[in-house]
Amino acid sequence: MRKLPQDYITQGKGKALPIHESAVKHVTGEAVYIDDMPEWPNELHIATGQSTHAHADITAINLDKVRAYPGVVDVIVQGDIPGEVDVSPVLSGDLLLAGDFVHYIGQPIFAVAATSLRAAKQAVALAEISYQAREATLIPQQSLSRQEFVLPTHTIQCGDASEAMARAPYKIKSDLYIKGQEHFYLEGQISVAVPNEDGVMVYASSQHPAEVQKLVAKVLGLSVAQVLVETRRMGGGFGGKESQAAVLSCMAAVLAVRNRRAVKYRMPRQDDMVQTGKRHDFWNRYEVGFSEQGEIISAEYDMVGKCGCTADLSDGVVDRAMFHADNAYYLPNARISGYRGKTHTVSNTAFRGFGGPKGVLLAETVMEEIARTVGKDPLDIRKLNCYQQNKDKTPYGQTVDENVLLQLIEELEASSDYRARREAITAYNQSSPFVKKGLALTPVKFGISFTSKHLNQGGALVHVYTDGSVHVSHGGTEMGQGLYTKVAQIVAKTFGIDYQRVNVSATRTDKVPNASPTAASAGTDLNGMAALDAVTTIKSRLCEFAVEHFGIRPEQFSITDDVVSVGDEQLSFPEFVKLAYFNRVSLSSTGFYKTPKIGYDRKAAKGRPFLYYANGAAVSEVIVDTFTGEYKVTQVDILHDVGESINSDIDIGQIEGAFVQGMGWLTSEELCWDDQGRITTNSPANYKIPTSADVPEKLQVKLFDRANSEESVYRSKAVGEPPLMLGISVWCALKDACASVCDYEFSPPLAVPATPEAVYYSMQAAKQGKHP
Repeated sequence: MRKLPQDYITQGKGKALPIHESAVKHVTGEAVYIDDMPEWPNELHIATGQSTHAHADITAINLDKVRAYPGVVDVIVQGDIPGEVDVSPVLSGDLLLAGDFVHYIGQPIFAVAATSLRAAKQAVALAEISYQAREATLIPQQSLSRQEFVLPTHTIQCGDASEAMARAPYKIKSDLYIKGQEHFYLEGQISVAVPNEDGVMVYASSQHPAEVQKLVAKVLGLSVAQVLVETRRMGGGFGGKESQAAVLSCMAAVLAVRNRRAVKYRMPRQDDMVQTGKRHDFWNRYEVGFSEQGEIISAEYDMVGKCGCTADLSDGVVDRAMFHADNAYYLPNARISGYRGKTHTVSNTAFRGFGGPKGVLLAETVMEEIARTVGKDPLDIRKLNCYQQNKDKTPYGQTVDENVLLQLIEELEASSDYRARREAITAYNQSSPFVKKGLALTPVKFGISFTSKHLNQGGALVHVYTDGSVHVSHGGTEMGQGLYTKVAQIVAKTFGIDYQRVNVSATRTDKVPNASPTAASAGTDLNGMAALDAVTTIKSRLCEFAVEHFGIRPEQFSITDDVVSVGDEQLSFPEFVKLAYFNRVSLSSTGFYKTPKIGYDRKAAKGRPFLYYANGAAVSEVIVDTFTGEYKVTQVDILHDVGESINSDIDIGQIEGAFVQGMGWLTSEELCWDDQGRITTNSPANYKIPTSADVPEKLQVKLFDRANSEESVYRSKAVGEPPLMLGISVWCALKDACASVCDYEFSPPLAVPATPEAVYYSMQAAKQGKHP
């Protein structure tokens, strides 16, 4: 067994929790990522020739110079793909290589396999391609005005929004453009394909190995069983490796099988930032009616997602935005319409939170606008409209069963000393003409489950060996979030053995078939429950054996702290397992779990898309220079609901990381395109993710002490995505600081992201008294 210091961190009162299963390997460099693997003999490397037009017909293509370049072994175009060309994750339209026309700048037209990446990159630059340009649609407003959509529009309604709007004494009507976000995973997109006698072995940095397997089989014209995919770990994913990682595996597999050589496809960072999708931009148009006290009477929202040139996962993304447009607030009358805008840009894709953050930000913007209109503290407006008893039905018909939101908000309000700080900041702003402070407390209510019902299933395979060690395989993938660690803890706890006995293997499609992606924050819920199911099966066999072998009653059998009790006798776990083996007891089992209670009727736009909600709240304080718009986040207090935490240290780490990523999306991470549809923020030099200097010196995270009311794995709650939206408190705090310039008489417009330039312009608007 491994030594204690490598696997545990000591907590107060002697309690110890397992650290991340690869933490020591990460620090020492022993953790093997795909690019760390030794190269195969004669391994080839891929680069692709990309479109220079957003929307055009290809009129001529000459690749003679490309093929002749030293080191080039093979060049393929669409016609060389042996199977299907379409590699779409859900619907259709995502082509491995373009044919006669292109739909975005950066779309791959041909691929080169060479003896080095340098040779491949240099060769693609020699291609001669002619185009006939067409008109391009580049922004979601154009998509709406031109009625260009990748999928039909969907609408959710409750009550009579039009009638209620007409009788509301106060109304606000405006729009909000919310820019997207680059995934910026530390490990870029990469895959290696190795041909074998039966088909092909693929090593993929993917959140969805089963989909990689399926699509590789499609492009090669093989059966799915002839393709084996393995994912040991990723250096970050954040949704960017859910659907679009498959393209690299497919390309590598085609060239590997053609040339009977191992092929690596690793995108350099700049290619990755040009060729892969982002978080969707959204243009939201809204009208809200409310009472003199600030209570919402009616809300009408039009939410237009910038989907790109194909559907990819945009249907679910826009649905998520719509499902979360209420966030933590009761809307008695509402119409929420989601448009899947088609643009001639790279297809946007999954990103931590899917479309949820766009809906939550819209809801929080509305709270800010109402507060300034009625002259109240935004926190009071949030509490007034918060889901609570008798105000617990969402616009899509799901009941918010846990009445914890208001309690959580008020607990954080008290622990962060919000009211005293609000008074102090108001006084400070009145006496400080050039430097302003802002403060905001914002909540989040995030639904947990895939909105596509069939994805809510998980599988696992558990083996117990005769020395008492346990091997676990499951369908989830590890991208740094600690899933493997939590599953190992679940297995150990369910068996009643030491965590150090449990080993979780790489995710492989031959161990757990047809697995769902590791996404939607459901990794632990699905795979942990599946592993628990497998362990329960094995443990029941061991109990039956003990009853028969030792002549005891079932209740006289137990396993606790590595010790097996059979009546008055005690054995170590390895001793008992070996005894069971010699008596021919099966020590292996599969496990399966499907999420109960969920279902959404799309035609009626009603149902229960989520098993439960994860809740949280954050208070952020900022200080801003009115001359430049430069600002600093000085303090953040977070209270977040993770149910009965399986590993509080991993959960707190996820909350901290998600908050900073959300803060980056809303402050420094600005995606920009030129008027031709070319992304201009295409490298770390011009796209700014948060650094350690941006993390508030005072960042305090506490866990809300309440078990999940639903029967999740050990009553825990998902933690991956929800806390990203706590970063919205920073944007609202900046908005609060800008509003102080006009004595909080109205809420000046603030762009997303709120770069220093955007904050400066917002303050100028406040000074000039310009309403949104």
